Amino acid sequence: MRTIESFAPNMQDQKPKTVVAQEFQTTIVGMMGHDLRQSLQVIESTYSLLRSRLEQVPQQAWLDRGERAVKKLTEQLNCLIDAFYLAERTNALTVSSVGLGPLFWRLRHENEDATIQAGIDLRAVATNAHVMSNPVLLDCILQNLLTNATRYTEPGGRILIGCRRKGSEIRIDVYDTGIGIPDEQLPRIFESFTRLAPERSNGLGIGLSIVRRAIEVLGHRIEVRSMVGEGSLFSIYAPAAAMAAS
Repeated sequence: MRTIESFAPNMQDQKPKTVVAQEFQTTIVGMMGHDLRQSLQVIESTYSLLRSRLEQVPQQAWLDRGERAVKKLTEQLNCLIDAFYLAERTNALTVSSVGLGPLFWRLRHENEDATIQAGIDLRAVATNAHVMSNPVLLDCILQNLLTNATRYTEPGGRILIGCRRKGSEIRIDVYDTGIGIPDEQLPRIFESFTRLAPERSNGLGIGLSIVRRAIEVLGHRIEVRSMVGEGSLFSIYAPAAAMAAS
């Protein structure tokens, strides 16, 4: 992988965490009203047509249309929940020792169906490492990275989640053999509504924006390495907990 794009929050220039979270929440809520309504209307009309015109249209085509709308609606609601959690919990954000082994196992299990359907091999490396983080926000970060990796990896590809010790930090890696990110797009990937390959997804392009906001709140760092046609590596740097052992 030849290209690198790093992001680390500048704590001196950074806005107060509550302001960052509230601004992001406002952006997400204001944007989603129209899109959520559209998805619901598609679902309603799809199944209404299925009931009344089963003999006149290919049933599978209408079912596929409804399924795509349901998936998009689910993604939007998940993003909305993430945004609200980020805003509501910032003031009382608790940081504790988070075991990465159980977290990796659960993430692999939760994403297994999606990767099997996509023809992708998803693996998680066993570890006893612990980091100082917030378990819900760290879960949100890694879930978004895995969803992104699945979306941009071809059938037959691989996704790997693991970690390694780097001094006083633990580096958490999400690696994929996907389509990669062009050099000119690397600086933009954490911006809201950025979609690298719109034809691959009906998503809103806010998954990595949520990742960046959560990392800002936690004070972690993220580094991205990617090469077009070969894949991407997203690395989260979090403080190692006292009992961490990689």
